[in-house]
Amino acid sequence: MNNTWKERLLRLVATPALLAVYLAFFLFPLYWMAITSLKRNSELFALPPKWIFIQPVFEHYVKLLSESAFIIYYKNSLIVSLSTTLLTLLLAIMAGYAFSRFRFPFKGFAMLTIMSTQMLPVVSLLIALYAMYKSYGLLNTHLGLVIALTTSALPFSIMMLKVFFDNIPISLEEAAKMDGVSRTGILFRIVMPLSKPGIFAVGIYSFIMSWDDLLYSLTLITKDAMRTLNPGISIRYMGEVAYDWANIMTVCVASTIPIMLLFLFFQKYMVSGMTAGAVKE
Repeated sequence: MNNTWKERLLRLVATPALLAVYLAFFLFPLYWMAITSLKRNSELFALPPKWIFIQPVFEHYVKLLSESAFIIYYKNSLIVSLSTTLLTLLLAIMAGYAFSRFRFPFKGFAMLTIMSTQMLPVVSLLIALYAMYKSYGLLNTHLGLVIALTTSALPFSIMMLKVFFDNIPISLEEAAKMDGVSRTGILFRIVMPLSKPGIFAVGIYSFIMSWDDLLYSLTLITKDAMRTLNPGISIRYMGEVAYDWANIMTVCVASTIPIMLLFLFFQKYMVSGMTAGAVKE
């Protein structure tokens, strides 16, 4: 009896303690980034380090928001990320539904070919992509960057939505056909509303992927006025010899706000979308 009581007490104490350590491990870099942005550069290398700041300094945020370059980078990132998300959703929904419901020759091979593109490193694709974009005049354009990012996000998005569409009973579509609903009407009025978690998950995935992109935007965009946030940070705010760490952390804090808002408001859709198809019913 005593052993059972001790085991229960150990579980009650050990589980929250392990979760606290786990959360601290992942949240500490964000905390350190936030407090670094509220310190002066002279305080950053103090020993012992100041883990808790008493007098926060907001001059870095005032300076950052007054810079037109940062506003331009932020606006470009929003335009590219939102455009990539919308285009990825449109194409992934159509392709995922086609792979789920239609029968055509070499269907499995086509899906395998699409997924195999994820095995190729981005650097190997950029060489051919740069030459092709140069010949078509797509360098230094947001359209070209959106196309590249959409192509990168599509394979996983198609696979995820196909899994969602596979779990929707075909009997619902057959009943709708008997009522005279067209194939397009079935997709937009029946299948898509039942696949909201998967659609939200794909949207969040494609937005995060395009927002965090560095290689594509650094290679395909060379004009400063067209740059997105990540290459803008690496080129404008990070020097070759000295670093203004407080200013860099301020930029990083500002750049994480859209991602944090996405997870805050759409977390349940992200979790349910990522776990779809894990259990066969």
